Amino acid sequence: MMRPSLNDLSAFVAVATHRSFRRAADELGTAPSTLSHAMRGLEDRLGVRLLNRTTRSVSPTEAGLELLGRLQIALTSLDEALDAASAYRGNVAGRVRINAPRVAAAALVRDVLPRMVERFPDVTVDLVVEGRLIDIVSGGFDAGVRLIDSIPKDMIAVPFPAPIGFVCVASPAYLDRAGEPTTPDDLQRHRCVGHRLPGGRLYRWEFERAGQELTVDVNGPLVLDDEELMVDAAARGLGIAYVVSWAAEAALADGRLRTVLPAWMHKPERAAVYYPGHRAVPPALRAFLDVVKTMPTARETH
Repeated sequence: MMRPSLNDLSAFVAVATHRSFRRAADELGTAPSTLSHAMRGLEDRLGVRLLNRTTRSVSPTEAGLELLGRLQIALTSLDEALDAASAYRGNVAGRVRINAPRVAAAALVRDVLPRMVERFPDVTVDLVVEGRLIDIVSGGFDAGVRLIDSIPKDMIAVPFPAPIGFVCVASPAYLDRAGEPTTPDDLQRHRCVGHRLPGGRLYRWEFERAGQELTVDVNGPLVLDDEELMVDAAARGLGIAYVVSWAAEAALADGRLRTVLPAWMHKPERAAVYYPGHRAVPPALRAFLDVVKTMPTARETH
């Protein structure tokens, strides 16, 4: 039996993982028909059917699933071996394209990029801010950043060490004038700074206490789609804002803002960098992931 090439085995992993010739072809930069022909050749050489094909779908057979699991482990080991060898050629260099929502992008600029510049000065991080969840492979990205629960299951996720928390904040002058809410329902009687999500809809503020979860539709004089602008609006007395906690840290520390409803805030959520697990990890991406793992495990709370 002629041994299959590494390219054919990597192509099989892409098809079996995506369960689509089109998506796998987009990732590999080839035509679906070329990929389909290569998979038939692979099956002929191995003498076993690896993929079940219909006019609308493709899925691994039992033999295909067995091969997929073993190849994923083998390809990961190969990546690590190549990374170890590349360390002897000098500094890691190259470009890594990352897709992230604004909140995560700001965290990367604050906690990751300074370390990247120090440790890997020859790596360029091309950071694209994107609110919508997109297909990072077809979009030409090496990796993306999203909340863990929204990451596709066929991706490898590297969690941020610290979860992302949220706070309700308002200026002391506003609270002195309007009073301080004691429950989320009290927000109906307050001016609030609305948050428009990337898809266009308004965010419904989420709260939790003693296992009780609430969502509240708020009203106010202003709707924004930027965390830092929401913090600024709240600091100027325009109303109560619901923002990611790091965005309000400076204003809370210098007294321009106070927290509101702290006992009702939803528990922090985990975010992660994610990337396809069925192809070689470029050295620049590997360097980026190593730095992500060194992010602070906790931030100052108020």
